[in-house]
Amino acid sequence: MNPYIAILIMFLFAMVFAGGFLFLSWLLGPKKPTETKLSVYECGIDSVGSARERFSVKFYLVAILFIIFDIEVVFLYPWAVNFKKLAAEGDAHAPLVVVGSFMVLLTLGLVYAWKKQALDWSEKKSRRRV
Repeated sequence: MNPYIAILIMFLFAMVFAGGFLFLSWLLGPKKPTETKLSVYECGIDSVGSARERFSVKFYLVAILFIIFDIEVVFLYPWAVNFKKLAAEGDAHAPLVVVGSFMVLLTLGLVYAWKKQALDWSEKKSRRRV
């Protein structure tokens, strides 16, 4: 028997389960559209303007920086949990040196972004380009 048959069965079960419940909600759900139900509603505020307005590039830069430093925490947590075990297996300072160099590289990236004013959201025009 193929070892992947269990995955196929689980995939088919998930598709039938999801499709069945979508069909049941469509079949049994109320169908009385009103102007209030069809209006756009987000966070309790009526929408103003177009959904196609442009965002500043700084928004994306801050988002990318957030992701980079968020991933740093993801890598540091398992290291901190296993630090004693890592130090016991070999040189006691090796794990600290590796994570220290990782932190130094990320700190240099933060300093670079700060110097390039990637985190500056003020309205004033800067001579430096990001």
